[in-house]
Amino acid sequence: MITAQDLIEKVQSYNPQSDADLIARAYAFGAAAHKGQTRKSGEPYFTHPVAVAMLLTEVKLDDASIVTALLHDTIEDTKATYQQVAEQFSPEIAQLVDGVTKLTNLELSSVETEQAENFRKLLMAMSKDLRVLLVKLADRLHNMRTLRAMPKEKQRKKARETIEIYAPLAGRMGMQYIRDELEDLCFAVLNPEARNSIMRRFINLSKENDQLIPHIIEDIQVALEGVGVKARVTGREKRPYSIWRKMEEKKEPFNRLSDIYAFRIITDNVQDTYIALGAVHQRWAAVPERFKDYISQPKSNGYRSIHTTVSGRNAKRVEIQIRTKEMHQVAESGVAAHWSYRDGVRVENPFAVDPFRWLRSLTERFEASDNPDDFLEHVKLEMFQDQVFCFTPKGEVIKLPRGASPIDFAYAIHTRIGDSCVGAKVNGQRVPLWTKLRNGQSVEIIRAEGQRPQASWEDMVVTGRAKSAIRRYLRDEHREAHIRLGREIARVALGRVGKKPTDKALETAAKLFNLNSGDALLAEIGAAEISGGDLVKTLYPELVKSGNSTGPASDEDRVIGLAPNQSATPAPCCSPVPGERIVGIAMPGRGVLIHAIDCPILEQFEGNDRRWVDLRWTPASSQACNETKIEVAMANDAGVLGRICTLIGEHHANIVNIEFTNRKPDFYRIRLDIMVRDIEHLTNVETALNADSDVAEVVRFRDTSLCEFGPKK
Repeated sequence: MITAQDLIEKVQSYNPQSDADLIARAYAFGAAAHKGQTRKSGEPYFTHPVAVAMLLTEVKLDDASIVTALLHDTIEDTKATYQQVAEQFSPEIAQLVDGVTKLTNLELSSVETEQAENFRKLLMAMSKDLRVLLVKLADRLHNMRTLRAMPKEKQRKKARETIEIYAPLAGRMGMQYIRDELEDLCFAVLNPEARNSIMRRFINLSKENDQLIPHIIEDIQVALEGVGVKARVTGREKRPYSIWRKMEEKKEPFNRLSDIYAFRIITDNVQDTYIALGAVHQRWAAVPERFKDYISQPKSNGYRSIHTTVSGRNAKRVEIQIRTKEMHQVAESGVAAHWSYRDGVRVENPFAVDPFRWLRSLTERFEASDNPDDFLEHVKLEMFQDQVFCFTPKGEVIKLPRGASPIDFAYAIHTRIGDSCVGAKVNGQRVPLWTKLRNGQSVEIIRAEGQRPQASWEDMVVTGRAKSAIRRYLRDEHREAHIRLGREIARVALGRVGKKPTDKALETAAKLFNLNSGDALLAEIGAAEISGGDLVKTLYPELVKSGNSTGPASDEDRVIGLAPNQSATPAPCCSPVPGERIVGIAMPGRGVLIHAIDCPILEQFEGNDRRWVDLRWTPASSQACNETKIEVAMANDAGVLGRICTLIGEHHANIVNIEFTNRKPDFYRIRLDIMVRDIEHLTNVETALNADSDVAEVVRFRDTSLCEFGPKK
């Protein structure tokens, strides 16, 4: 195990002014607090905090961060208190330890909404002091390195969480070495077969291209000496996960990838980076469209480097990155460079960015988000690494993720410009709004004051800012219609169990659904995000379980042909209604299921006559409401859904539930559960819907998979 002295010597190697006594006391405090505790692997638990502290020395962090790493689990997992840490060390360290504890307590759940809400809190917590995040990332890296002692399912859950949240966050914070290792560790857990396959190919490639990397390094050094540039040159094979991601993105096999090898040229100054670039391009042919100058156009996290791909020795394509020593420090350490020490003094790196700038803009932009799932999606989109740089007509640079469209560009300038966008010109030529922008293009947005965001735009944009603005506008535009529709669905659903949608009931249900008001709940129901059945189950679960419903008539009133003590219910696969020819199928333990005579599932019961029951509707059956399902294909235009619901209501049929089964830029397909008297009533509703010019198709919904029990012979 790493001793206190080992850790102190490591810290003092880059910070001779370090407080050795402080680190020693923290080491002793943590060791005593965790005494007797073990990890899943059987090792003493304190080996973990010490390993986390050693990871932070690699980026030369300050004493407070190192001590926080040693103590980061004491408040959570031992009898130590916040007050004790503050008194024995300092209020600053106590606050940092408490911050890490809060992040740990917000470990992201597999339930998506909880994950989203917790991640929002995570961002808010770490925005107070970003060193909390640095400790947490080191904590997660060591946990992933030692994951094998955990159960397989726990490993997969941690790996999914890490690759979706922590690895991109490390990358967005500029800590690329942590991102790379986290992704590769997750890859080994989530897709071991793919990783092993790539590793085998690497081994074969190494045999075929023995000494290729040293030879190319030597070639580069000779080229640099020829132009008088002193630089450090390194080379490596890319990590398996990086290779696999490129294979997935480009849909190409391993042997077709062009940049499996990567080389770095680290120069003394910026001028030498461009001289080195010229020497490389003179020595080898540059690959078209594979050049990026992140020195003149840095990434948002401060990353600066020149990237070029050339056809090197033996025609092997290799990627070469060229940057200065200071740029390399930022590229490797990211925001940690802000706290780094050298020779006992905080390093003033001219290329390090304000570590709070991105985090502050992110939290401000989405802190008012209504939907936690939207928030999480937007955060993930904001953490895209690959960017394109486009220009406004005035020459201002706009940074966007790869795959961005002119609509993304418009919203990046201002929400008002995005909302009123009607077209775009790229390099002076009119282009469709779904065009993917490329580096260096000049983009001009064409506006019209009467224009408003369209639902189809959501499929054309990739930035969180654009998606958020479009969804917010569409949600506000349709909110009133959704509330009216939701109120009607709630009235019908609650009416079936003898209840009413009072304001008090709706407010209670809203709290149970984590919504802020009864109107917000009705809007969700009207938008088919929450069903009427979900509302009833949430408010009155005991009525659902007991079957206390005031809906359709009893079995004896509905059908003729049942044996004494036999019960019957409509089959969910075909949802028959009075007026249709019907037959019953006896289901052990479930009574009799009533099927329409043309239901496809009946074929499964041919040759099993004992299960068939001859049934017919009673005259009383059409006096009550009967539930059935229809599917409607309609144009994706404003007001169409509201018009459909109005038509159904005008024909005195009630909508119980709406589900969107397919959303496309030009049309929606929705499934409606409606209450009708009989087949004639249903036909009248279908005819009215078919007559609407924005309705493409109306069909009865049939799905045999909804019947759980197949025939038993």
